[in-house]
Formats: sequence, structure tokens, C-alpha cells
Amino acid sequence: MMKNKLEYVWPVIGLAAVVFSVYLLSKELKGVEVGQVWRAVVDRGPLMLLLAFASTTLAYAALAWYDRIALMHVGKKLSWPVVSVVSFVAYALGHNIGVSVLSSGLVRYRAYSKMGLNAAEVTVVTAFCAFTFAYGAVFLGGIVLVGEPELLSRLFHFPPSAAFLLGLAMLAFVLLYQAGAILHLKPLRIRSLQIAYPKPTIAFRQLFAAPIEIVGAAGIIYFALPDALNPGFFVVLGMFLASFCAGLISNAPGGVGVFEAVFLLIMLPAGANPSDPAVIQSKAEIIAALLMFRLLYLLIPLAISCVIVLYTERQSLGSLLGSIVGGKAVEAKDAQPAIKLETVRQDPPQHS
Repeated sequence: MMKNKLEYVWPVIGLAAVVFSVYLLSKELKGVEVGQVWRAVVDRGPLMLLLAFASTTLAYAALAWYDRIALMHVGKKLSWPVVSVVSFVAYALGHNIGVSVLSSGLVRYRAYSKMGLNAAEVTVVTAFCAFTFAYGAVFLGGIVLVGEPELLSRLFHFPPSAAFLLGLAMLAFVLLYQAGAILHLKPLRIRSLQIAYPKPTIAFRQLFAAPIEIVGAAGIIYFALPDALNPGFFVVLGMFLASFCAGLISNAPGGVGVFEAVFLLIMLPAGANPSDPAVIQSKAEIIAALLMFRLLYLLIPLAISCVIVLYTERQSLGSLLGSIVGGKAVEAKDAQPAIKLETVRQDPPQHS
């Protein structure tokens, strides 16, 4: 009973997060016109688009490395092109649909099960990829908090000294994980969560794969921001981490609304006059950068992944359409049981 009730918790939280974020955005974007945002996008020029596209490519290449590392962890080796396509589709759909672990896990199961992996192995691969991202977020988050501890105070009024200590604790966790892998320590237990240490070579790869992906994704916004508003890559990285993780935690599809609201709250100076034309223009520039990120990192990959899915599943779709056109589909009330249990008589083998 409790499990059934919990199934509704995350969707409700996601819906509430979207509604609240839309409310915050409507307040923050009061006075901002669509034309201002469009001009801000156009004014960035082709060089920005090229650099942002390169950052997107870097991010998705690193995401493919996530899968490659996870497959190594379960003792499977597949070709880079195959892993890259599966990873791309899994993350493109997972990022946009919401409940990323579940949706990307279904894609991986559909693909990897055809290549010899069983359900348990696909589950481990999916969970390992999710942990790799979390591990990289903790690593980079710790670096940002140690280097720019005042960033956290923009969201939670967190004392910089406490943020600095939190950053050190996060980096200590990163080192503990690497040490556990090298020393072959027993699994790390955090309440009901158990983290088994992988081989040192795999843990070392995780240390680089996730930061590269996050840096690539943050780079899209960094290159899309105008020079006058750009606080530097290190600060943009910190703001991106907070915003993107908030979007993931909210369970909102694509983090829609949540990502933008959190980024604006951190980016804009506290106490800024919302009716000031300069502030309104700044908001338009920021929204333009966030729209560029959403387009390159989320929407275009989603469109490409849908084409890939339709192409790879064309045989199944063709069979389904053929059965419908041929009159093999019947209404549920007239349908016969799909499975019949029959006793099959087997003759004893003949001996020569």
C-alpha cells in the first residue's frame, strides 16, 4: 500500500515544481519582450553558435563514455559507435521526458538486451551511469564551493565559510571513493544505499568522464552569454550545476521552468529593480542563453533521437501497422486470451 502511494509522490513533486517555477519565472520576466530575447540570440553571431555546438558535442561524447565505463564495470565490451548511439538516444529522451534513470533505462534495456546483456546487467549499467554523473557533480561542486564559496549564498544565504567547508567535504568524498577502489575496501553504506567500489581503472575514468560532460554542457551557456553579463566560466559552471541538479531533482520533464528559475535567481544581483530597463535587458540576454542551451542540449538531440528510434524500430512498427491494416487487430471485448495453457503430448524417443 505504501509503495503504491509513493509511486504518485514524484509526479506530484514534479508538477508542483513546474507550477512554482513558472510562477517565479513570470515574476522575474515581467517586462521582458519576446523580441528582446530573439535579438539577443541573433546578436551573438555564428562564432557563438559554433562554440556552443562544439560544447554540446563534447558533452554527448562524454555521456557515451559513461556507458562505455559502465559496460566495462559489468564485463561487457561493445563497439564505440553502438554505445554512442544508444547513449545518445537514452540521454536525449531521458533529459526531456523526466525520471531520467527510468526512461533512459528502458532505452538501454531495449538496445543492450539485443546485444547479450540481461536485465540485471542493464540495471547496473543504468545505475552506474547515474552515479557517474552524481560523482562528477560532487567533484566539480566541491571545486566550485572551495574556489567561489559565496555563490551558494545567492540561493540559500549560506555563509561562505560554511560553503567552503562543504566543498572540502565533497572533495573528501571524491578522494574516499578513489581510495576505496584502489584499496579494495568493503562497499560504502549510507543507510539503505550501498556503493560497491569498482576497479581502480574504472573509478579513475569516472573522475574524468563526468566533469568533461558537465563542463561541456555549461560551456553552451558560457559561450551564449554576452561579454557584459558573463561572470567567467568558473562562476557559470557553479550556476549551471545548481540549476541543472535542481531541474533533475524536481523530476520536471527537461527541468522545464525549474532550471531557468534557479539560474536567473543566482545570476541576477539581489535587490535589482525589476522595472529598470537595464535589468530587463539583462534578463532577456540570460533567457536567450538558456534557450540556446535548451535548443542545443535538449531539443535538437530529442528530435534526432526520435528519428533514430523510428528508424531502428521500423520493422516492429511495420508489423504493427500491417496487422492493423490487415484486420488482425480486434477490439478488446472480442479478443481471445493471449495465452493458452495446453498439455502437450510428447512421444518417447525411438531407439534404434
